[in-house]
Amino acid sequence: MATNEGKREEVRDHYAQVASAVGAGAAAPTEGACESSCCGGNDYLYPEDMKDGLPVEALKVSRGCGNPLGEVQLREGMTVLDLGSGGGIDCLIAAQEVGAAGKVYGLDMTDEMLELAKHNAAVAGAENVEFVKGFIEDIPLPDDLADIVTSNCVINLSTDKPQVLREAFRVLKPGGTFMVADIIALKDGFDEEAGLEAARIFGCRSGVITQQAYAAMMEQAGFADVQIRVFKKYSLERMREKARQKGLSHAMERYADEQLDKAFGGAFISGTKR
Repeated sequence: MATNEGKREEVRDHYAQVASAVGAGAAAPTEGACESSCCGGNDYLYPEDMKDGLPVEALKVSRGCGNPLGEVQLREGMTVLDLGSGGGIDCLIAAQEVGAAGKVYGLDMTDEMLELAKHNAAVAGAENVEFVKGFIEDIPLPDDLADIVTSNCVINLSTDKPQVLREAFRVLKPGGTFMVADIIALKDGFDEEAGLEAARIFGCRSGVITQQAYAAMMEQAGFADVQIRVFKKYSLERMREKARQKGLSHAMERYADEQLDKAFGGAFISGTKR
């Protein structure tokens, strides 16, 4: 099994390839990406009014599984932090809502993604966005910074999910909101290690955890008002199709069909810092 650093490098290499391909005008590689592997295309995630004025490269490189910013009230003057900001799509959406008096930070560990995101922000004329290099487990930003911390199908890529949540809590202002979209396990028997190979069918390279475990991690990090709302469940047929495409059919052999059917899903996970 790959080490934690090895998994991080694997993720970084994949997303560097995605960013480089899109930046060069080619189709983005889809292997390993949570969004393209479990949810289909990305256009349906965002309503048309959210996509207005966004560079096409930002849409092409998106690997989200939901639309977490559609679940919060963004207002003029707010500060927003996007963990694993990729090509910057959620940052650019937030920038339109918080206005010139607000600020949006995008955090990513991949140089190629940061370069593409900065290009996209320039094209969109988003002067209130700043992209920062760093790890979501060690956010290089001060305490009590953000009104909203968001992320779109990125936390499942981390090998230290509790630390991600602790850091997200630290940088939130008191009264701030944590709202992310992520892939979770909906049935028992798919903890982070046991479900690792099955989760890779969706591109979740560091495994997924159950709804109950996610909620417990949130509370241990200090969040109050924790809510998890499942918005999509993935069928056995969808899993088989994606496993075939990725050469991962063997990952399904250890589980009965009824255990795999709707065992994974996309969810909105939220909490507040009191």
